[in-house]
Amino acid sequence: MSKKKWEFWVDRGGTFTDVVARKPDGNLLTHKLLSDNPDQYKDAAIEGMRYLLGLAKDQPLPSDKIAAVKMGTTVATNALLERQGADTLLLITKGFADALRIGYQTRPDLFALDIHLPEMLYQQVIEVDQRVNASGEVLIPLDSEQVSQDLQLAFNQGLRSIAIVLMHGYRYTKHEKQLKALAIEIGFTQISVSHEVSPLMKLVSRGDTTVVDAYLSPVLKTYIDQV
Repeated sequence: MSKKKWEFWVDRGGTFTDVVARKPDGNLLTHKLLSDNPDQYKDAAIEGMRYLLGLAKDQPLPSDKIAAVKMGTTVATNALLERQGADTLLLITKGFADALRIGYQTRPDLFALDIHLPEMLYQQVIEVDQRVNASGEVLIPLDSEQVSQDLQLAFNQGLRSIAIVLMHGYRYTKHEKQLKALAIEIGFTQISVSHEVSPLMKLVSRGDTTVVDAYLSPVLKTYIDQV
């Protein structure tokens, strides 16, 4: 990495954004600003770097003078807490539509009579008519034609993010790969597949992680593209 270029480290929090810069001569500079200040700037990270570089307002960053930009951000965390992620479709083995909602039935308050289940991150569920057992034997072949129709309907309703979670899909991935191919063909822009995202044996843990990935990845992608 060239020592004759700037390097930046950015921590974008929910309230403040901190920017640390190393100048070409090795000296360090810091700057702190509000993460959201739309009247003054569009993005805090870009504004902070622009300030330390001594650039005029709205002047583009000189990419040829910057060696690296490393960023940590709470954009995804905030989206999760505020439930502002992407509308997500869950694709799961038939008969397990409620598996993630049921979860492990843990109860923080053991004797509570009024149990409040957590809000699910997905908006719709499609049960896929297929089944592979723990040894990899196909018990029910994948009904691709029906799935294609169901996916097209969900796509027409405006869903673009999908989480694919099949029973034993962490190890026997053929059906998940086929579903991913169908989703790509239809036009889904965010496709999170359990054996790629979190190849865990347990369906619930694997499913939860895959849904979170589908729900938040579009938010992060939008922010990164903006930066």
